[in-house]
Amino acid sequence: MNKVRLRVLGISYSQTQSGAYALVLKEENGNRRIPILIRGFEAQAIAIQMEGLKPPRPLTHDLFLSLASAYNISLVEIFIHRLENGVFHCEIVCENQNTRVKIDSRTSDAVALALRFNCPIYTTEDILQKAGIAVDIEQEERQAGVKKKRGSSKRAQENDEEDDTIKKEENPFESFSDEELQELLEDAIEKEDYEFASHIRDEINRRKTQRGGKK
Repeated sequence: MNKVRLRVLGISYSQTQSGAYALVLKEENGNRRIPILIRGFEAQAIAIQMEGLKPPRPLTHDLFLSLASAYNISLVEIFIHRLENGVFHCEIVCENQNTRVKIDSRTSDAVALALRFNCPIYTTEDILQKAGIAVDIEQEERQAGVKKKRGSSKRAQENDEEDDTIKKEENPFESFSDEELQELLEDAIEKEDYEFASHIRDEINRRKTQRGGKK
């Protein structure tokens, strides 16, 4: 059976089911994507790892990672091997020394673990043909370029005072010191407000990059 490697493209709100999220997987060497509906808890577990955030207490998937590491268990791969009645069936391939075991899992849990163990995710060509959505990457890039160009033209027509106001609105952390941002980040993580925490983290990283570019 030929396996096709996937990578996690992102998570978005589901347009068809309230309170659900769409986990989007993309084939590594192609333009097909597989959207999979998942619940909020699993979406949060995946998003936290993708954003590089550390919760104050370990989540379930983090606990699994710690337990597996303590007993020298590694995750070899995640394999989405069957699609039945709209449900994706997945298995986790684990290895402990010379013993290899396959464990049945929900795809959302398996992906959350794959990100933590840094192990590959695979599916079959048959599943990609059934559930994959082909995306015109060149068209997407052209559309993104048009939007960017329009945005640049619009900003160029505004006067300096309006432009300064927009910049302040786009970056609400401008007036915060590095120490204050770090305190905000820790507080957001403590409250499990990971979306807000990711914005703070981006501002911290932006400042580090900006300073690193200065000589």
